[in-house]
Amino acid sequence: MVMRSLIAAAVLSALASTPVAAQQKTFYVAGYGGSFEQSLRKDLLPAFEKKHGVKVEYIAGNSTDTLAKLQAQKANQQIDVAIVDDGPMFQAIALGFCAPIQGLPAADIHDAAKYKDNKAVGIGLVGTGIMYNTKVFKEKGWPAPTSWNDLKDPKFKKLLVIPPINNTYGLHTLVMFARMNGGSEKSIEPGFKVMKEQVNPNVLAYEPSPGKMTELFQSGQAVIAVWGSGRVHSLAVTGFPVDFVYPKENAATLLSSVCPVAKPNASPLAQEFVKAMIAPDFQATLAKEYGYGPVNKKAVVDPAALPMAPVGERAAKLINVDWDVINEKREEWTKRWNREVER
Repeated sequence: MVMRSLIAAAVLSALASTPVAAQQKTFYVAGYGGSFEQSLRKDLLPAFEKKHGVKVEYIAGNSTDTLAKLQAQKANQQIDVAIVDDGPMFQAIALGFCAPIQGLPAADIHDAAKYKDNKAVGIGLVGTGIMYNTKVFKEKGWPAPTSWNDLKDPKFKKLLVIPPINNTYGLHTLVMFARMNGGSEKSIEPGFKVMKEQVNPNVLAYEPSPGKMTELFQSGQAVIAVWGSGRVHSLAVTGFPVDFVYPKENAATLLSSVCPVAKPNASPLAQEFVKAMIAPDFQATLAKEYGYGPVNKKAVVDPAALPMAPVGERAAKLINVDWDVINEKREEWTKRWNREVER
């Protein structure tokens, strides 16, 4: 009887050290929702869970939502990996929320995707520009938009959707109008003036949710919007009649980025997850399914199959905004936006 008990204990001990037991662990990733989340759930998470014997809990939200969660949990971080836009990522790094990436294959990564001290890395290059319903434009005999200034056209009254300023797309819109009208990130007043007086009358909604943005287009309530090349690509591949425009004044750069969260006893899987996101095969998948411009030089993509992605000449013309200035002023601009623009 004693021998049987010892054998049973040994079996239980052996099982505890196998992947079966490891599968009871939970690993937390916070990142974008919508079509991005769907891509991860289909093309990355199942393989990662199987390889490492772990259950991945995905927490969907805008970049500012994820940053707010990191701030709220700073005394006891739950999130293991954070996926956010470049602006909030600079903030996350400055606040000490990101740990250095170990073993980053730096030679394989485009310089534009690298962060200081390897505390984050880009996972995809996106252009912020204009989305429009090609079917509606054709039916009405409207030419395709070519400029940020087209957002001011009175024929788009209550047909335009722009994400709010706490979303990078909305922030880029404000900065681009400032730059086009004699201002800059250091002189934002012209941007607010154009938004309040000339763009706002056309806005149906300042919509942060990718799902609701899609619904507004599918219901016919909206026909033109400011959005990212990746988001538009994902909607277009469903067969919905939309196209993405790189305005003649150029699109703004959005670098989707990832970092392992800094915390005591951090899971080594955070480092593995980051590396999985920038691996050539998954980079090619993100390009094909989500329309990202790859950050890994070894990712094999067909530019002809990526008509909206910032690759080649389109990537070279993207405008990089000054995040050091923006992040210093962002809270002030947000309060003003909510008071004067989105009211």
